[in-house]
Amino acid sequence: MLETVASMHGMVTAPHKLASEAGSEVLKAGGTALDAMIAAASTIAVVYPHMNHLGGDGFWLIAEPGRPPKIIEACGAAGSRATIAAYNAKGYGEIPARGPHAALTVAGAVGGWQLAHEIAAELGGGLPLRDLLAFAIDHAKSGYAVSKSQAALTREKLGELKDQPGFADVFLEDGKPPEVGSLQKQRQLAQTLDYLANSGLHEFYKGDVGQAIAADLEKIGSPVVHDDLRSYEARLKSPLSLKTKDGTLFNAPPPTQGLASLLILGLYERMNVDRLESPEYFHALIEATKRAFIVRDEHIADPWIMSADPKDYLKPEWLDKTAFEIDRKRALHWPHEAGAGDTVWLGAMDAKGRSVSYIQSVFWEFGSGCVLPQTGILWQNRGASFSLHPEALRALKPGRLPFHTLNPAMARLDDGRTLVYGTMGGDGQPQTQAAIFTRAIHGKMDPAEALDAPRWLLGRTWGSDVTSVRVEKRFDEDVLLALRRLGHDIEILEEPYSDVMGHAGLILRGANGEMRGAHDPRSDGAAVAA
Repeated sequence: MLETVASMHGMVTAPHKLASEAGSEVLKAGGTALDAMIAAASTIAVVYPHMNHLGGDGFWLIAEPGRPPKIIEACGAAGSRATIAAYNAKGYGEIPARGPHAALTVAGAVGGWQLAHEIAAELGGGLPLRDLLAFAIDHAKSGYAVSKSQAALTREKLGELKDQPGFADVFLEDGKPPEVGSLQKQRQLAQTLDYLANSGLHEFYKGDVGQAIAADLEKIGSPVVHDDLRSYEARLKSPLSLKTKDGTLFNAPPPTQGLASLLILGLYERMNVDRLESPEYFHALIEATKRAFIVRDEHIADPWIMSADPKDYLKPEWLDKTAFEIDRKRALHWPHEAGAGDTVWLGAMDAKGRSVSYIQSVFWEFGSGCVLPQTGILWQNRGASFSLHPEALRALKPGRLPFHTLNPAMARLDDGRTLVYGTMGGDGQPQTQAAIFTRAIHGKMDPAEALDAPRWLLGRTWGSDVTSVRVEKRFDEDVLLALRRLGHDIEILEEPYSDVMGHAGLILRGANGEMRGAHDPRSDGAAVAA
């Protein structure tokens, strides 16, 4: 049985225990929550490569006591050669999900680590990069045990991945998927991490590592060029926020779907549900999700081209009107367009109350599938979210940011508590965030109990065409019967704990400074106290 971990000294939670342990060790050595997150993020990029890697993007939500939270937007734009005309000339009607032509955006995650390290130094932390990356270097060099989810997803997606440049050399064993528990090494990546640890993370973009990355990308036919890497920098932004009866909720602004996550909870609050885990509870959250996704898909894109202001949808007037329009007795007709995604969420808090909610991803499982030979870096396929239709909201254009499902969440409650929480899972992210928030805060569930409780997912994720409401096998049969009567198309999954529902985590810090946290029983992770 999953148990909640408690501490007064700091905590890290991640979907792989080795990442949590790396972050915890950094906290014990005097590092800040940001230092701990760099250690955890770099480690999980090695030991959970099907979900994230150095060739992906990341979003940080950072809070210091008494100061407004801030976002590090560490996502890269489409490459200079990523034009609609170029893809049409190659015969594409849509952007491919795998291969070099899917590897069309700059990877921003390492730039986010760099900016976070600078902020950590300002806070009195900023431990040497060598110390922070040491865990990742060791696991890449000495090897790590292949997780159940890595082995399963490698088998499942083998046909799409096995022939992509560099993939088989690193992630297959004699051309076959690795077995659970087998030792896998990433020696070239270890050398890259070692070089970055000694020479600085800026080398990823502007130095020798950047040159090697650019050369390999050009060789395989990616539209990302060296100038795209050299000009990249992570950016500091203000988060979106929503005032509720519990406190203030924070999430990432466009190009992420953070707005959707806030809208679900804002609409749900206005539906005045009396009892959690009741049919009314699930109906309210599912219907709020539909309304939030409609807004997201009609408006969220690169903020430089958006005509709508996301803050307008967080105003009480819009939320009141939309909540009033939701039918309490009948489900809104669905399906609606949705997307896939593979991601990791990590959380960290230190003894001084500094908090980090962080999410890192290569988009689909193993991203583009392309592993760059000189550096061992697996490149994302985030650019697959662009459209090749020139008039589409998310039309492909060099320098344009892709739409992101990534959205780290945080809450400052009026009673003095702070909550960092989040999950992987594409379109499942806003839904699972709503589930664990309402269960932990409104239902007063212990963190482990909130994460253990049965979950649901509206629509598609991981490339599935399913548009029904999928639920785990442990759901109460009477509740499911009531939801069907309300018009919901329910599909019961075979697994009592399904990876489809994402790998969530949370840390809740009380007004007295005690931290209580846990990570998803569906994952290989853990919450580890400092």
